[in-house]
Amino acid sequence: MKLGRLLATVTLGTLAATSALGQSVVDGSKVDEIVTIARGYGAATLENQGDGNPRIAGNIKGVPYYVFFMNCTDQAACEDINFYAGFANIKPTMDALNAWNRDKRFGNAYLDADLDAAIEYDVNLEYGVTRENLDAAFGVWSVLLEQYTEYVGYKPAP
Repeated sequence: MKLGRLLATVTLGTLAATSALGQSVVDGSKVDEIVTIARGYGAATLENQGDGNPRIAGNIKGVPYYVFFMNCTDQAACEDINFYAGFANIKPTMDALNAWNRDKRFGNAYLDADLDAAIEYDVNLEYGVTRENLDAAFGVWSVLLEQYTEYVGYKPAP
């Protein structure tokens, strides 16, 4: 009986590992695939940053944001992405931002150089993640944008 349970456990573990291995892996070189995932959440276009690295300009439910490809080699093979949204002329207090950062697990809130509200969220892609995992990261970002805009009083354009 014990051997039967052990074999069942090993079989289930092997099936789970095989299933995970069969999933599509996305890394920072698969820019077009990342743009496609972004488009699942709203408008998204591919642009270039000043240094030649890619950037996605997106919009989720009327809230504009960017995804910056960071730590890239030859404007490709980027190690991570940085989700960013800034809100001009919205100036929360440091106490409010500290409360956000203390109470929320994801999304770093701060005041930008003009003392306007900003939020960022980083995802490491150095060794790749499954497409499903990256889609989930975009889902987290979507929720963060909705919560943060409400928190700081930003009203998206209808």
